[in-house]
Amino acid sequence: MLPLIYSEKYNFKIGAHVFPARKYAEIVQRLCRDGITTTRDLLTPSPADDVDLLLVHTPDYLKKLKHAMLTQEERWRLEIPYNLELFDAFRTAVGGTILAAHRAIEHGIAVHIGGGFHHAFPDHGEGFCVLNDVAIAARKILAEKRVKSVLIIDCDLHHGNGTATIFRDDRRVYTFSIHQQDNYPYEKPPSSMDVGLEDGAGDDEYLAALTVTAEIMDALKPGIVLYLAGADPYQHDQLGGLALTIDGLARRDRLIIEEARTRNVPLAIVLAGGYAFRMSDTVEIHVNTILEAHKRSDAGLSRKEME
Repeated sequence: MLPLIYSEKYNFKIGAHVFPARKYAEIVQRLCRDGITTTRDLLTPSPADDVDLLLVHTPDYLKKLKHAMLTQEERWRLEIPYNLELFDAFRTAVGGTILAAHRAIEHGIAVHIGGGFHHAFPDHGEGFCVLNDVAIAARKILAEKRVKSVLIIDCDLHHGNGTATIFRDDRRVYTFSIHQQDNYPYEKPPSSMDVGLEDGAGDDEYLAALTVTAEIMDALKPGIVLYLAGADPYQHDQLGGLALTIDGLARRDRLIIEEARTRNVPLAIVLAGGYAFRMSDTVEIHVNTILEAHKRSDAGLSRKEME
């Protein structure tokens, strides 16, 4: 069975805002309705502890978060109303991505119905991202010696500026970002490899550019792939300017998942961004990602089976 990780804490109250926190609960409802899972089968993560958060974030930033002491400028950079409920949700999302990485190593593939907050830097958050769950999970499994190398494939619409900065000098982690070039963030520190697409790029251009990930996997032979399956390259996304269709996004997911599974590389998937004018479209895109993972969850050998 495909490990699915989720917490009700992700449905934090945010008021009128472009960030669709409700999408997580609606994704779960769709999966249960369609018989993919039940609420009983979902794995509930524990909030990450300070030791894990400090693998990436600075003590001063963590102190500010824990005591709601962010400056006005720091709150402005987050672009999302900050309170301690939000902090609890984000540190739980960190725990969720760590759990997804652990389960992927054990079972071959796992999905976190949450996560992907790649704009968070060690000392501050940006762009709806308080804590960088993917970076923390990568550092955690490296510290535990579960893997020797990590490949992060970031297919969110926006460049993963926080993640790129965090791993700039860490040769154990290879960061790949495919994104809309002329969009937030306007300062894009270099990833290990960046593919910046022009406005209006559609399915064919996007998928052609993404085939390089197979070459990266073959060259690096990573211990795990952490995949940010953003829904925001969608053609009707409020914050985007690419033109992928729902079918094109499903083909993107299939490509990444099959590349990892055929190479027996553990794959942990997080959902990342998605801000379609109709939230039902965002939910459908994310559900399709999970369905693609579900189809391949028993394909290939898991790490345990290989040993």
